[in-house]
Amino acid sequence: MGRLDGKNALVTGASRGIGRAIALQLARDGARVAINYRSGEAEAYAVANQIKEAGGECLVLRADVSNPKEARTLIANVLEHWGRLDILVNNAGITRDKSLRKLTDDDWAEVLSTNLNSVYYCTSAAIKPMCDQQFGRIINISSFVGQAGNFGQANYSASKGGIIAFTKTAALELAKYNVTVNAIAPGFTLTEMLGKVPPNVQDQIKAKIPMGRFGQPEEIGKAVAFLAAEGDYITGQQININGGVYM
Repeated sequence: MGRLDGKNALVTGASRGIGRAIALQLARDGARVAINYRSGEAEAYAVANQIKEAGGECLVLRADVSNPKEARTLIANVLEHWGRLDILVNNAGITRDKSLRKLTDDDWAEVLSTNLNSVYYCTSAAIKPMCDQQFGRIINISSFVGQAGNFGQANYSASKGGIIAFTKTAALELAKYNVTVNAIAPGFTLTEMLGKVPPNVQDQIKAKIPMGRFGQPEEIGKAVAFLAAEGDYITGQQININGGVYM
């Protein structure tokens, strides 16, 4: 038996990278997983096939979670299919990296809308059913740059710092309903995005990390599954998975 048997989970932005790893780990632990994507349809169905081949159950649902109507319809669709939602992982995120002198209003708005507004839209739609059932685990994927800042990422760091602040307030308000809300703050993690960085720049980044390596998406997935399955008395916290790059 898996430690998440009988639980229903939704992972936003689950077609690739950290979201993919989270969806696969939750499925391995026995949860039924709804895989959300915006544009990576083929990748999302590849994740679904991997889950199904391992004997798991999943849904694939397209939605742009930066759009309030689509985000809330996404939650409604999960509830319609499975009757309840136990675990919400707000993972969807984008980057538009530029220095402040070059950053445009669109660069700012797109990142804040996808990374931060989506957390509010999805959470606001999920809390009523979670409170009614007296159970919920909401896990928001932030970043160490929301704590430390990073050159060329004013928009991204603002969105990820906002997630941490939102997490704390939501945790305070929902604790009495047995709904926990926590954030995970990854460091530099080896996804497709980081893989595109030139090797010499990767070496410079690694030199700043005390553990001397990048994180693996699977390491984030394991932490999410821990909070979902074992974190009954953990709420309002941020778990840093960053190799020591920020302490």
